[in-house]
Amino acid sequence: MPRPVRPTTRVLTVLELLQTHGRMSGAELARRLEVDPRTVRRYIAMLEEIGIPITAERGRDGAYMLVAGFKLPPMMFTDDEALALSIGLLAVRGLGLAEAVTSVASAQAKLERVMPANLKRRVRAVDETVTLDLARRGQDAPESNAALVALSAAAQAHTRVSMRYRAGAQEATQRDFDPYGLAYRNRRWYAVGMCHLRGGLRSFRLDRVEEVRPIAARFTRPDGFDALAYLALSLATLPRAHAIEVLLEADLETARRALFPAAGVLEWTGERTLLRSTADDLDWFALELARLPFPFEVRAPEALRAAMVSLADRLLRLGRPHA
Repeated sequence: MPRPVRPTTRVLTVLELLQTHGRMSGAELARRLEVDPRTVRRYIAMLEEIGIPITAERGRDGAYMLVAGFKLPPMMFTDDEALALSIGLLAVRGLGLAEAVTSVASAQAKLERVMPANLKRRVRAVDETVTLDLARRGQDAPESNAALVALSAAAQAHTRVSMRYRAGAQEATQRDFDPYGLAYRNRRWYAVGMCHLRGGLRSFRLDRVEEVRPIAARFTRPDGFDALAYLALSLATLPRAHAIEVLLEADLETARRALFPAAGVLEWTGERTLLRSTADDLDWFALELARLPFPFEVRAPEALRAAMVSLADRLLRLGRPHA
């Protein structure tokens, strides 16, 4: 059953709505909060009791508004919002952002300056006692967040950019790029979109982006484009020594939960889930398959079947009692 919303949460929501919209009718507030107008009047009275000055227009189409010139406190959080904020700050440390630790510490200090004492204690308690098992910042993290900021802004505004990109030890290339979106996967940040140099969809590691400059051109992002889904597909189908197909005795959702993030592309066949992937090390891939909690059938390559048999023989030998 869904957890009931506490009255305090709804009272604060009324305050936020009035702050955002300036003037709202009782009927509109009731609709937004999914309560009756009498309950809205009770919430308004509760706000007035804690010193929030509200003007009420009488009549059938009457409305509520904050007194002109009233300044609300900089931030007011419910317990759930404070928890979300605290966990979010912890998570940022593991997302491969430049200067993440320093930025989180600075953000926490600024937030604590405007928080009441009881909320400050809650946020500190989460910071000091909760640990998240997130990937640590990789060696290939960007040296700054400039590319992330510039490309996310261009993606939001549908503005083409000119981008200088260096792939590994190769010479840097200049290209026009339509950033459809950004994604974080396998401890790296990527920008995904249309590369006009190559004439197709491409993904680019942000740690290899040397410069981003908006240009006087706009683009239209395909409807429903999913940057993370495209990135997962492109990474799973990179050219490697072996093309792999495995039929999994599980539905799509169960297979997603059981497999490691970069395992490959999953497709429902109507009866089973087909895993397509590529790998250079079949012994490693066999070990990953052996972890699965459901049956599976290796369709290709034959060398992966041999690797599975070799792994099974090894485990049997290790499991036998020594004489």
